[in-house]
Amino acid sequence: MALHIEKVNVTNQVVEFIRSNIVNGNWEVGSKIPSENQLTEALGVSRASIRAAIRHFVGLGVLESMHGKGTFVISDQMEPQGDESTRITPDDCKDMQKVLEFRWILETEACYWAVLNADAGMVERLRVLLNRMLENVGDQEIFVQADMDFHMEICKGSENPLIIKCMQLVYNENKKNFRQINDRFGYKDGVYYHTLIFKAIEEENASAAKELMQEHLRQALDRLEIGN
Repeated sequence: MALHIEKVNVTNQVVEFIRSNIVNGNWEVGSKIPSENQLTEALGVSRASIRAAIRHFVGLGVLESMHGKGTFVISDQMEPQGDESTRITPDDCKDMQKVLEFRWILETEACYWAVLNADAGMVERLRVLLNRMLENVGDQEIFVQADMDFHMEICKGSENPLIIKCMQLVYNENKKNFRQINDRFGYKDGVYYHTLIFKAIEEENASAAKELMQEHLRQALDRLEIGN
């Protein structure tokens, strides 16, 4: 990949380079794209331009950056920039109750299918994320990120691209809500339910995992309604 691009509107050119590789199928959905260092060297641009371009596609739900693992293609559908009516936006996620209702409907079934599809790799990733939550009770930033990653890993386990893409878009706009939930409910419930859900997945008990996910999100909804 020995391509150098002109340093005029550099970020836009990097965006187009990434877009073309995804659209043309060079970087398939599920694949890991070259690292920032590799792209910087291959394109002859700054790392800042590479990061800005990657953030652009993360915001569209096309790429996902995973700490310590790299950046992956999660969709090859480029959102039309002018059609706001069909895009999930920050305004759609302002109502915490509506977000929880949406998650309660979708994640419950996603959890069931994730257990049916679960392999050792998925179970181990969930174990790492659960341990990260347990080790960081009191550190909201790390705890909340591990919480979100845990739920997203389950959604990915459903192996349903519609669920994965939709939930990725919601999570991209939903970090504030996760923090607000943590502020209201603390760490105890999160640790309790995530531990039980993990055990059900580890034991390949799809029905139990589904019921626990439903109970977990339903309780958050109930407590939110009481609090209001």
